Amino acid sequence: MLCVGLDPDPARMPFPLDGAHGATEAFCRAIIDATADLVCAFKPQIAYFASQGEEQALESICRYVRETYPDVTLILDAKRGDIGSTAEHYAREAFGRYGAHAVTVNPYLGTDSVAPFFEHGGGVIALCRTSNPGGDDIQSLVADGKPVYAHVAEMVARDWSTRGDCGLVVGATYPQELADVRAIAPDLPILVPGVGTQGGDAATVVEHGAAANGRGLIVNSSRAILYASSGNDFADAARAEAGRTAASLRLPS
Repeated sequence: MLCVGLDPDPARMPFPLDGAHGATEAFCRAIIDATADLVCAFKPQIAYFASQGEEQALESICRYVRETYPDVTLILDAKRGDIGSTAEHYAREAFGRYGAHAVTVNPYLGTDSVAPFFEHGGGVIALCRTSNPGGDDIQSLVADGKPVYAHVAEMVARDWSTRGDCGLVVGATYPQELADVRAIAPDLPILVPGVGTQGGDAATVVEHGAAANGRGLIVNSSRAILYASSGNDFADAARAEAGRTAASLRLPS
């Protein structure tokens, strides 16, 4: 149930690649090759590529995952959300240009804002209870007797799931809210960021968020795996950290 987030930060490149031509793509490919047999998904974060003008590298990396590791799900972390005509272009970007299997979306513009994503045949993973403390500002507000994040979970589970493949984002840093969302949406996959550097605990995530079959989670770790070492052994160190995280996600026998 492990997902490795691909967040290539030029300020944290291991020294063999620091400043090298094509460093972003080389770094991501090395991480992918080192961890692919341990993961259910890779999740490139589009901002890390776009801010460097590395969209072509992102295209290449997405194509590499699809062709080399076809059993691994490719999630584009873009958090898109806009009116229908603009959403249409975001859908083309995610599923046409990058060939993602699913994309993260912001649900606060409502159902019509995600319709184009379903029309393009891809999955959507809606922000529900995010891992950052500021998520409380809106997501925990109570409306009609329950928090906003619960309304989002219900909308996605009840309505959006009739249109196509759906999931929810719930941060590892809020295990009780994770349990609440799982109760609302017992069958939906939940993408769980916040394990590792942000302080979320993988075993606690499984305890509170696993579906009845013991699965149903896509538990993301990015920086703790990507930057486990800044030296020549960065790929080996990433694999070791990914292995430790994956082991902590296994249910007791």
